[in-house]
Amino acid sequence: MIAVVGPTAVGKSDLAVELAGAIGGEVVNADSMQLYRGMDIGTAKLTETERRGVPHHLLDIWPVTERAAVAEYQRLARAEIDRLLAAGRPPVLVGGSGLYVHATLDDFEFPGTDPEIRAALEADLADLGPGAMHVRLAAVDPGAASAILPSNGRRIVRALEVVELTGGRFAATLPGHRPHYPHTLRLGLTADRPLLDERITRRVEVMWERGLVDEVRALEEVGLRDGVTASRALGYKQVLAFLAGDVSEEEAREQTVRETKRFARRQESWFRRDPHVHWLAQTGPELVQAALELAQPGLASGVGA
Repeated sequence: MIAVVGPTAVGKSDLAVELAGAIGGEVVNADSMQLYRGMDIGTAKLTETERRGVPHHLLDIWPVTERAAVAEYQRLARAEIDRLLAAGRPPVLVGGSGLYVHATLDDFEFPGTDPEIRAALEADLADLGPGAMHVRLAAVDPGAASAILPSNGRRIVRALEVVELTGGRFAATLPGHRPHYPHTLRLGLTADRPLLDERITRRVEVMWERGLVDEVRALEEVGLRDGVTASRALGYKQVLAFLAGDVSEEEAREQTVRETKRFARRQESWFRRDPHVHWLAQTGPELVQAALELAQPGLASGVGA
């Protein structure tokens, strides 16, 4: 089994298709926003042509009104991976959603929940907003606050809930990197910051050229604005603000570029903490060969890195 991880716009999806094609495998999505139907342009979801005949799984499984849950994704992803392994089809897990990858590849049990504590925190979130709640989290758990975007109210609430339930820190409840699937090669794709920033800027330009605004407008009609998770996706959040008249279209595009660059840095920091990841630089044609050289010995012997 292979996992391809790293920051957004670095080329993970293309590499996963190349690897799956070379080893007779199939791709399993680990991008939390590509789980949503209709969110295609803004998530850079590969088209059927770009998938080049390689089967892809866990794409387009939820409506935009569905509230994402890592525990449910873990169940679905492991079921798909186990099915592919049993069929002799090497899974290639690909995505930049760190918690989703971690929950799938490593031994990971979720802390409990308390409906009363959760309800009180969600009421505070509604009254105060995510910024104020993020300040509260930083006061009790700086590590968790540094890993969670100040705009991500749902994760802030969850972290505060765990802190209150356990008396400890949210980050301390996350397990280490003890593999659930021992024979997995974890490939981290990286790029120099100027190159990655350039790729992000170009990606956002292409999103607008391909009709992101129209895509968001259509999804708004089926509940995107009310979707707790989907409405916060990069690009979609900014276009929704434009459609509401809160910002200009140019401001929405600039904000998308800026926030995506910040998000990419957080993604790489997250995956850098995983000691099992083999890092490869985005070097063009040589990249696939370098990845295959790492993959083939493990595939031949049955022992992954």
